[in-house]
This record gives sequence, structure tokens and C-alpha cells, in this order.
Amino acid sequence: MAKLTPAQRKGLSVGVATGLYGLSFGALAVAAGLSVAQAYALSLLMFTGGSQFAFIGVLSGGGTLGAATAAASLLGVRNAIYGVTANAMLRPRGWRKVAAAQVTIDESIAVASGQEDPAEERRGFWAAGLGVFALWNLFTLIGALAGNALGDPKAWGLDGAAVAAFLGLLWPRLKGRDPIALAVVAAVVTVVAAPFTPPGIPIIIAAAVALVMTLAQKRATEKQEAIL
Repeated sequence: MAKLTPAQRKGLSVGVATGLYGLSFGALAVAAGLSVAQAYALSLLMFTGGSQFAFIGVLSGGGTLGAATAAASLLGVRNAIYGVTANAMLRPRGWRKVAAAQVTIDESIAVASGQEDPAEERRGFWAAGLGVFALWNLFTLIGALAGNALGDPKAWGLDGAAVAAFLGLLWPRLKGRDPIALAVVAAVVTVVAAPFTPPGIPIIIAAAVALVMTLAQKRATEKQEAIL
């Protein structure tokens, strides 16, 4: 049996740590009104944790399917940006291009970008991407089945837990002052907008504000680097 490289070991460890969050998603998706099959299909096809939690968060708050889709789509914009990086690192062809697109997520890009050797970049990307994909979907199914067995989600308080689960997934990834400031601003916008807008709309507004702030920060960084 071939020995795992450092990038592969890191990728697999990230896969285990992230995949476990699928338990929360599965249970909360069922609590939001999805069937076990729908929760599982959402993980298989959408497969981006933040967007998935945003989707069920809007639904559990009484928002419409359109509002939930819009919120998830806004948060998913970052994956399209990651795709440019992934394509440059991997240069995939044929079926590998489709597979790479599906597993281009925060974790796979983070592990790959942390490697200096091009071969290790590819190994880290696939190890993290496939590891998270396999375990996230496995634990989503387990969580959905367990959540379905609990009965009425309101009796257990699960109907209000999607936002907390999303923050639990997001917070460990925040490093430095800018991301934390971004999270605080998004939270404030959500609280302010909630009393005046229909269910589901506050999270869309917060996601749009976060996207604008991120693009502005990126542009400012690029200008600063150009001056230096």
C-alpha cells in the first residue's frame, strides 16, 4: 500500500473534520421541512456547506424557495472564483474537469494552496475534495435519518438552529480582523433588516453586503500591491 504524502494526509484530516458537520446539516434540513431524500440530494448536488446552511436557514425561518435559492447562490459565488484557481493548478481534462468542479470548495482550495510542489497541490486538492464529499454526504444521510426519527422539530428546538450551525461552520475559518468585521457587519444587517422585510430576505441582504465588502477589500489589496 502506497504511503500517503503530507498533502494527502492533511486533505483527509480536513475531510473528516468537515464531513462531520453533515450530521448537523442532515438533521436541520429535515427540521426545515425537507425529506431525507431531498436533504441528501441537496448535499450531493449543491455541495457547499455555507450555501446549504443558508438555504435551509431561510426555509426554516419561513422564507420562500426563491429566497432560499437566492441566498445560497450569493454565498456560492466564491466557488466560481475558486474554480479559476483550481483550473490553473490542476488543468483537468475530460471527466476530471467535471469532478474537479464538483469538489472545488473552501477546503480543497485551502489544502492545495498551502503546498509548494505542484504535484502536492494536486494531491491535496483531490484528497480534501473527495474526502469532504464522501464524508459530508454520508453524515448528511445519517443526520437526516436521525432528525426524521426525532419527530416534531419544534419540540427539540431544531427549527431555530440552522443559523447557529452555519455560524459554527463559519467561525473557525475567520482569521484576522477583516473577516471578523465582515461577519459582524453581516450579522448587524440581518438584525436590522429582519423586522422590516419578509422571511428569508434579511439573509439575502446580508450576503449581498458581504459580497460587496469582500470585492472592495480585494480591490483595495490589489491596488496596494500594485503601488508596492
